[in-house]
Amino acid sequence: MMKKKNITASKASLVLFLCQMVSALDVPLDSKLLEELLQPPTITQQSPKDYIVDPRENIVIQCEAKGKPPPSFSWTRNGTHFDIDKDALVTMKPNSGTLVINIMNGGKAEAYEGVYQCTARNERGAAISNNIVIRPSRSPLWTKEKLEPNQVREGDSLVLHCRPPVGLPPPIIFWMDNAFQRLPQSERVSQGLNGDLYFSNVQPEDTREDYICYARFNHTQTIQQKQPISVKVFSTKPVTERQPVLLTPTGSTSTKVELRGNVLLLECIAAGLPTPVIRWIKEGGELPANRTFFENFKKTLKIIDVSEADSGNYKCIARNTLGSAHHVISVTVKAAPYWITAPRNLVLSPGEDGTLICRANGNPKPDISWLANGVPIAIAPEDPSRKVDGDTIIFSHVQERSSAVYQCNASNEYGYLLANAFVNVLAEPPRILTPANKLYQVIADSPALLDCAYFGSPKPEIEWFKGVKGSILRGNEYVFHDNGTLEIPVAQKDSTGTYTCVARNELGKIQNEVQLEVKDPTMIIKQPEYKVIQRYGQVSFECIIKHDSTLLPTVVWLKDNDELPDDERFLVGKDNLTIMNVTDKDDGTYTCIVNTTLDSVSASAVLTVVAAPPTPAIIYARPNPPFDLELTGQLERSIELSWVPGDENNSPITNFVIEFEDGLHEPGVWHYQTEVPGTQTTVQLKLSPYVNYSFRVIAVNEIGRSQPSEPSEQYLTKSANPDENPSNVQGIGSEPDNLVITWESLRGFQSNGPGLQYKVSWRQKDVDDEWTSVIVANVSKYIVSGTPTFVPYEIKVQALNDLGYAPEPLEVIGHSGEDLPMVAPGNVQVHVINSTLAKVHWDPVPPKTVRGHLQGYKVYYWKVQSLSRRSRRHVEKKILTFRGNKTFGMLPGLEPYSSYKLNVRVVNGKGEGPASPDKVFKTPEGVPSSPSFLKITNPTLDSLTLEWGSPTHPNGVLTSYILKFQPINNTHELGPLVEIRIPANESSLILKNLNYSTRYKFYFNAQTAVGSGSQITEEAVTIMDEAGILRPAVGAGKGYSETLFATSPVMHIVRPTFYKVQPLYPRIRNVTTAAAETYANISWEYEGPDHVNFYVEYGVAGSKEDWKKEIVNGSRSFFVLKGLTPGTAYKVRVGAEGLSQGPGVRSSEDVFETGPAMASRQVDIATQGWFIGLMCAVALLILILLIVCFIRRNKGGKYPVKEKEDAHADPEIQPMKEDDGTFGEYRSLESDAEDHKPLKKGSRTPSDRTVKKEDSDDSLVDYGEGVNGQFNEDGSFIGQYSGKKEKEPAEGNESSEAPSPVNAMNSFV
Repeated sequence: MMKKKNITASKASLVLFLCQMVSALDVPLDSKLLEELLQPPTITQQSPKDYIVDPRENIVIQCEAKGKPPPSFSWTRNGTHFDIDKDALVTMKPNSGTLVINIMNGGKAEAYEGVYQCTARNERGAAISNNIVIRPSRSPLWTKEKLEPNQVREGDSLVLHCRPPVGLPPPIIFWMDNAFQRLPQSERVSQGLNGDLYFSNVQPEDTREDYICYARFNHTQTIQQKQPISVKVFSTKPVTERQPVLLTPTGSTSTKVELRGNVLLLECIAAGLPTPVIRWIKEGGELPANRTFFENFKKTLKIIDVSEADSGNYKCIARNTLGSAHHVISVTVKAAPYWITAPRNLVLSPGEDGTLICRANGNPKPDISWLANGVPIAIAPEDPSRKVDGDTIIFSHVQERSSAVYQCNASNEYGYLLANAFVNVLAEPPRILTPANKLYQVIADSPALLDCAYFGSPKPEIEWFKGVKGSILRGNEYVFHDNGTLEIPVAQKDSTGTYTCVARNELGKIQNEVQLEVKDPTMIIKQPEYKVIQRYGQVSFECIIKHDSTLLPTVVWLKDNDELPDDERFLVGKDNLTIMNVTDKDDGTYTCIVNTTLDSVSASAVLTVVAAPPTPAIIYARPNPPFDLELTGQLERSIELSWVPGDENNSPITNFVIEFEDGLHEPGVWHYQTEVPGTQTTVQLKLSPYVNYSFRVIAVNEIGRSQPSEPSEQYLTKSANPDENPSNVQGIGSEPDNLVITWESLRGFQSNGPGLQYKVSWRQKDVDDEWTSVIVANVSKYIVSGTPTFVPYEIKVQALNDLGYAPEPLEVIGHSGEDLPMVAPGNVQVHVINSTLAKVHWDPVPPKTVRGHLQGYKVYYWKVQSLSRRSRRHVEKKILTFRGNKTFGMLPGLEPYSSYKLNVRVVNGKGEGPASPDKVFKTPEGVPSSPSFLKITNPTLDSLTLEWGSPTHPNGVLTSYILKFQPINNTHELGPLVEIRIPANESSLILKNLNYSTRYKFYFNAQTAVGSGSQITEEAVTIMDEAGILRPAVGAGKGYSETLFATSPVMHIVRPTFYKVQPLYPRIRNVTTAAAETYANISWEYEGPDHVNFYVEYGVAGSKEDWKKEIVNGSRSFFVLKGLTPGTAYKVRVGAEGLSQGPGVRSSEDVFETGPAMASRQVDIATQGWFIGLMCAVALLILILLIVCFIRRNKGGKYPVKEKEDAHADPEIQPMKEDDGTFGEYRSLESDAEDHKPLKKGSRTPSDRTVKKEDSDDSLVDYGEGVNGQFNEDGSFIGQYSGKKEKEPAEGNESSEAPSPVNAMNSFV
């Protein structure tokens, strides 16, 4: 006898139901089949019942329907036929019933107000839409009123009335000030539900003249503003405290009616001082949990999703320290009609019976009425197979002419429900939808399910045969499902072969063949075993497999259920895993997994790494596995497991881990169930339905886990409805015209029974549409095609099996697919704020054209060209993204005096919309950057040459350069500032008539019409002597436009007044070196605070040796390094310590080289003119002449420097000024008018502060003898002032370079 089982197997082919039928006739959603079957119309999309439209945009009234043949559409308006052909402004979309009323071409929305209804009709019947009430939105202006200032005493209550204009829909109210800032609200000051602003008590800080009420009409995106209200609070002392008085609602009681499913809002606002606190209670009951919320500082009670049970008396209590006040609101919850059982589509075969049931509830109870094809059933054509019995229509012995669409209307004073349900009578011969010769492969001893998806009307009978001439299959070894699937619960090797499915009804017969192959199972015949290995040893796990010869296995090894470490010590062979040089990190569980396309098996072993025992001792090991497992107390949802512990191996068992295997859904896979303390050997286990349980126990001690025990006997629990629904349900469109519904499938043991499937339901949100549902096999995705672009859908997924449905699932909101935005932002405007910043404005795009989640706007902008250089360059577009619905943004970092372009695009989740037309704007001129360089060259006695480069960024048209300069001396004193304006086309300048041997500081910057740019500074010194300075060659400097600017002659006649200036930061600069063979004189300039300690660091240049450090005594600015090696290059730097603020400072490195001694130039005094004249003048002073001759004979014919100065009184060498330490001016004895007459050769040092022998006839070399002409540590010259007893040779070890005479003269001061 054949075994019939009323299920749809989860592993059967995908069979989707068109709708939930009352009869047994199912229509699969096969595309080819649906193209051929006749079907009455079904409304799939329609506009909402109360449709408020924007009067500025075209009116679109949606009406979409499906059917076979495709339906035609007609409309009624206010109950009469609406002839769209007579109105040029009204069109109907092709292949659709959707109306488009062209308001933007001169129509007025008010002319099309009314009640519209759509009818979709084909030869099988007519479906109708809801009554769609069209009303244009309104945002009227505020009525003019004269507002008197509010004079309020401190502590009194106050109500500022908003009284917004009545709009459609009602506006949203908020209060702001003149600066468009929301007014702060608190327990004392808050806005009521009617929009008024309530003050429980006023305070002096409430005085202001700009309390402004705003009404925002979202539908038309407009905001209306009330005239500002003035409030002045005057103080009276003392302020009188008052007990609470309710400002709203008034009186002691009031009533409130709310509809079922809506949000109930109750409000109490009280006056009083101190500010009252509001509390809410429900008389005779509790406020509903999880649905009650308090808003507006607990002044508003909010209950969501109200039902009839929420009716009752709600009391608000306002309390302060002086007393309390209360108000009781009597709430009555009414209900518009809602469905208990909505009529479902009915597909019948000729001669069958069926029923349509329409049950609804409401308060008051709704009236039920029926229509047939849009006509009241009382006046509709008679049908002998139809009988109306209240909320039920009974059909008996139907024929094909009985096909029609019936409408059920449930209505009361608060609304109505309208549902279409068709009766479709079909006469169709059998069809088999499963592909021919489909191949099924299964593993031996597992179930095999062979599909035979079919359709026919009347419902065909299905028979299965094996082989070409085999007999009909019967017996307990087969299960025949209602959907045509043949199930072989335990397939064997001899089950392989060809199976034939035959479908027949009174209209015909059809058959189809499928193939079944049964494969040998994959087995691990040699499993890895538990191993204990000493540290640094080698271990190997075996995994030898046996498999079907036609299947290709893959072997994967895991460590602790994760990939093997990336370590060359792990060697994976064909049948084993070897670990070399084992460490403690290798301790763990190793699993061998064998996979084929049809099955998977695994085996695990534990590796324990131990240290080598130094001496025989107690061996601590993992416990032995438990044994003798026993199951008792078997119930549907629980069972008791007991066991006997194994040997604990010298380490007490801490706990037992219980695992289970589901032999029905996941054979060979063990799952964690629970764990119990090590002293417990029994446990009560909770079970799930439809699971074939086996249990095993693992013992755990401090060493590790034991091997699992042998499995217990199997226990199969009974099937039941699913307990839970799929999780993580989502609806996200992947294309503009689809909705992809996904969910996380239930695991095998969560199915609670055979035939796990999912009922997927969806409907468009806020359209009052019916749920569309399909039942799918055990998959995790379903795609709904043909959806409108980016509309919200309500989605739910419910699990079911052969025993029934899971609990009703929660609804989630998803969206169909996004598409690229349709339009670009309009009215793009650019406001240039300054030369580097601009503000761009645009109008937001209409929300309907975004076609997705609005993510923001992108502004593309790029520089076209610089207006100053007129040169184009590579266009680098920059992008700024402004999140959300912003309509403006700032463009920073622009280049001055440039031409820019920009465009704006709207962005959604799909991408960017079209760009707005390019907008051109220009930035004004700015101040230029600093000149690219400033060089000072060719120093002479009284002139310097300046060269500069134009600014890198002129940022406009250069008008001129500004040069400022002033003298500066070693004590940081600045002279008068001289300013020169230079034409913009110049690039060099010669400054003449400067003071010689004077340091100047220069400040140089460029100008545009906007102003001066940043300046560049430089310092330079005019030389002491022109001797040795090379004149520029003829033609040198060509290519420069040199303009001479004469300085004021005052600079050369009157000594300038200097002002003491403290440097901005301490620094050491202008380190100069005069080197001899074994010593060097180091001098420097210091700018900064007084009382610092100087030091000199030096070392061999290029060496990695540490710097040698010498401390300078006192605060002098020179030092003599001794003991140097001749012919060696040295590096030197000067530092200062002891600064009161911050760390010390150091100069940059300088490099000098010592050299071999050179013979000094001997000057015979007898050849000097002044000496001959002196001899003639003092002929009588013979004694003096004898003394001079004596000195000449003993000292190499030289006179001391001091005597030479005193005797000659050379006007070219003047002493330093005592007041400021600067040198006196060098002048000719002949005339001041000869200011620019060259001085004697040798009277000035070169600009590099050194004196070379061949360049100077009057250098310090001439005043010393050999190496004795040197400096003391304090910088004084000791060549002629030391008492030398022995005469040195004429050619001694004398340096080719001598220390500077400037430093020598400093030592004389």
